[in-house]
Amino acid sequence: MCGNFYENGLVMESVLQIKNLYTSYGENSIHEGVSFAVYPRDIFALLGGSGSGKSTLLNTMIFLKKPTSGEVRILGKEIWGLNFKETLEMKLKFGVLFQFGALFSALNVLDNLTLPLQEYTDFERQDRENLAYFWLARVGLKPEVARLYPSELSGGMVKRVGLARALCLSPKILFLDEPTSGLDPKSARHFDELIRELRDLLGVSIVMVTHDMESVKGVVDRMVILKGKKVFFEGSLEELRAKTDSLDLFLYQI
Repeated sequence: MCGNFYENGLVMESVLQIKNLYTSYGENSIHEGVSFAVYPRDIFALLGGSGSGKSTLLNTMIFLKKPTSGEVRILGKEIWGLNFKETLEMKLKFGVLFQFGALFSALNVLDNLTLPLQEYTDFERQDRENLAYFWLARVGLKPEVARLYPSELSGGMVKRVGLARALCLSPKILFLDEPTSGLDPKSARHFDELIRELRDLLGVSIVMVTHDMESVKGVVDRMVILKGKKVFFEGSLEELRAKTDSLDLFLYQI
C-alpha cells in the first residue's frame, strides 16, 4: 500500500514513500521492485531475515546507498534527484540513530550533542548547550552525563545519547538502526517506551530496522517484511495476525 492512508475518515499523505525500488551491489541484486509507505506519526519497522536487505534499504533513505532504480520520496521529494543544497536541507529534516551510537570518542557527551547545532544553526554557545541539556533530559539522562566521554557510558546510555543527538535539530523523521540491540531485556523495553513517548510528544515519524520482536509487538504501528528481494508483507500487527495461525511463531522465524 502506497500513496494515501485513511485514518478516522481522513486522508493522510505519506511522509516517506518507496516506489518500485531496485538496489544491488555489483551484480548482486538486493531489492527487486520494493514499494511501501510511511505515514505521519508512524512507528514503522523494517523486518526480514539476515541478508534480506533491511540495512541496505535504510541506507537508501539516508543518502548512504544510491538505488539502481525506483523512487525514494521523503516529505514529497525524490531524494536522489536533489541538488547539493536541497540534499543538505533534506538531511536536516531527519535524524539518525546508528546501531552503535556513532558518537565521537574524542568528544564528551555535551560536545557530541552541540556539534550539529554548531554546524547547522546560528545559535549562540549557551543556547546550544541549553538545547543539549534539554534533549538529554528528554531521553532520560541526568545533566552530569554531559561531561562524560563515550567510553564512560553504558550501552544503554550510548543509545540514549545517540538518540538525543539525532533529535537536536528537531527532525520530522527519525531513522533508528537496531535501537535495542545489545541491551538487556529490561533496558530494551525502557527504550521502547522512550521511542513511543517521543513519537507522542513530538509527532515525529519513526522508521526502524530491528530484530527485536518484543519491540515489534510493543511499539510498532506498521511494518514491512522483506523476503526474496521483495515485500512479503506491509501493514499493521493486527493485519499480520489475521494472516497467520501463530503470530509469535511467525515473527520469531523472520
